[in-house]
Amino acid sequence: MPRLTGVDHVSLTVSDLDCSERFYTEVLGLLRLADFGYARILCHRASSFVLGLVRHEAADGGRFTELATGLDHLGFLVDSRDELVVWERRLQELGVEYTPIRDMELGSHLNFRDPDHIALELSTPNEVAAGWFAELREREIPREEIDARLSAYLMSLETV
Repeated sequence: MPRLTGVDHVSLTVSDLDCSERFYTEVLGLLRLADFGYARILCHRASSFVLGLVRHEAADGGRFTELATGLDHLGFLVDSRDELVVWERRLQELGVEYTPIRDMELGSHLNFRDPDHIALELSTPNEVAAGWFAELREREIPREEIDARLSAYLMSLETV
């Protein structure tokens, strides 16, 4: 099978390019690389992740909903749970509504929305998940082994 080397970009349809660019640059610290009139290209410097913001003239202007087929949410990775706390403070200082940090089986996350109501998430894996991801980068793990390890891990959480 041909190999993928990573995620290059995601493009979002937005209702107001200026408003969306301001949100993603001021809140998340992305850098604008290009303005094509109908679209803006933003970049996260450290990861080279590219976010396209596109204004389609034929768009109906309705609010985003994750309940429609398509995008559910866009997730951004942070280094640690402590860093997630720093982000929580930043969102609060900027007046961005968000859900408090939730600690889940495989890590922690918080959620918020952009001006078009597009669901965004900041997350970090816990030590177990981070270890699995590191191992997956090093070797191919059979599906059955992944299922068995996840099942055993989740069962161990129930006994705590």
